[in-house]
Amino acid sequence: MPKISDEQKAERREHVLAGARRCFARYGYEGATVIRLEQEIGLSRGAIFNWFPTKEDLFLELATRDNDRINAIWLEHGLEATVRAILEEDPDWLGVYLDLVHRLRTDPSFRERWDRRRPKEQENRIAARMHDEQAAGELRSDLEPEQIGSFLGVIFDGMAVQRAAGYNPPVEVLLQLIGDALRPVKARTRARRSA
Repeated sequence: MPKISDEQKAERREHVLAGARRCFARYGYEGATVIRLEQEIGLSRGAIFNWFPTKEDLFLELATRDNDRINAIWLEHGLEATVRAILEEDPDWLGVYLDLVHRLRTDPSFRERWDRRRPKEQENRIAARMHDEQAAGELRSDLEPEQIGSFLGVIFDGMAVQRAAGYNPPVEVLLQLIGDALRPVKARTRARRSA
């Protein structure tokens, strides 16, 4: 059997992930059977599970990558870009997150695996950015970054559910409301006067 290069291995792995993403988006986690994964990816189960030991590993990799990508958008481009990125995501793929939430709630071993994969460094950098924005008077300082992060998590999850259900939340209204909730009181008062 000819040896494949590291580049070819990376391409094959990405091919498996892209097909798995399509399959999960179309059928959900439970409906993405091994047969459907084989059909969507175009490889045998042996070839697929050579790269990822289980369907759950495939799913966790995809969900982790999305989480990392959203965090990176926040770090590089800020909150507005993050909101826009979530609202522009494929509604079918966002529907898969309902499966993720269900599994986090009902399967302790799955939750443990997810928690181990969470990008602590990115989360720490986001918290540091929030501290900087609080110090600069751009973000309300009466709450800890973790509290603000929890609030935004609820907002982001709600946006994802709305998109997955086929609704198009009004981006500009959402941005205005999130801004009103997170700006320091003085900045909120100034913004209302100028409007």
